Amino acid sequence: MQKYICVKDLENAALELLPKATRDYYKSGATEEQTLAENSRAFRRLRIRPKCLVNVECADMRTKVLGNEVCLPVGISPSAMQRMAHPEGEVANVKAAEAEGTVYILSTIATSSIEEVARAAPKAIKWFQLYIYNDREVTKNLVSRAEQAGYKALVLTVDTPLFGIRRADIRNKFTLPPHLKLANFDGDLSTKIQSTKGGSGLNEYVNGLFDKSLTWDEIKWLKSITRMPIIAKGILRSDDAVKAIEAGCSAILVSNHGARQLDGVPATIEALPEIVEAVKEYNTEVYLDGGVTTGTDVYKALALGARMVFVGRPALWGLTVGGQSGVQRMLNIFSTELEYTLQIAGTPTIADITRDMVCHENFYCKL
Repeated sequence: MQKYICVKDLENAALELLPKATRDYYKSGATEEQTLAENSRAFRRLRIRPKCLVNVECADMRTKVLGNEVCLPVGISPSAMQRMAHPEGEVANVKAAEAEGTVYILSTIATSSIEEVARAAPKAIKWFQLYIYNDREVTKNLVSRAEQAGYKALVLTVDTPLFGIRRADIRNKFTLPPHLKLANFDGDLSTKIQSTKGGSGLNEYVNGLFDKSLTWDEIKWLKSITRMPIIAKGILRSDDAVKAIEAGCSAILVSNHGARQLDGVPATIEALPEIVEAVKEYNTEVYLDGGVTTGTDVYKALALGARMVFVGRPALWGLTVGGQSGVQRMLNIFSTELEYTLQIAGTPTIADITRDMVCHENFYCKL
């Protein structure tokens, strides 16, 4: 694994190994993929402003999220159907998160069950990503199982009344391979995704299942059936962030669903500052995912107010290349790059990273 020295190395190796339909499913974005590109480009437009002659002998990357200490402010985002990347799928991913002392978020649409993932890594900090189904009993059952299995939070995806148009999946007539199933369900809900009427099997699967009538009132219902804190995932506007908190959410995950929902929305790092500003009076933690591929990306997000960042595709690339060891290698790369950034920038601990450590490139264009 040591031959992979950056996340891009893992990505390149993974893309060579994956079958075309799976590769395209993991890497593609919505329609023209403008936002997919901007998620990364927006980080490149930010500049770090290092301080000199600071004692950085003791670098410390630990932080706390929802009261739980993590060793690294880089967690693993929910990604669907991970056994397409590796036979152990979500199980290998959560074991890596446990070994490296960070957070793992399990997708509702997983190929390993809530209970299977919990048994595999009993000491890991596990959150469960949730979609609300038309059949509330299906949703209630998922929430109950996650709570009983020891998951620490619900990550409610709020940007998905339906799945976006992903042209690669339509062209490939994407379906889940027949030897796999959606492990959190039984019967038709677990296997319906294996068929298609000619388009994306995933889009056809969710079209009749997800509730398009959802409002913020649904948070009250969720809070009535669980003691787990609720994190709103998919927020890109400050007013939505405030609505989420006022409805009862405990944290915000700034996300555009990996640029897979609506093309032309802002990159997540662009949306982050206004959301952090809007919720500061509530003392609410804000997280970010989307486009994070280097330790300097992590640093920039932390400087702009994120408590922690999450990565989806990098974990899939590591998983494809080497299972648990590949995901751990991915996390180690982030850890090394972030540690170097902390020291060279003159901010040896996460708490030392302040807003003035990062600026937009236009700051240096003043005449």
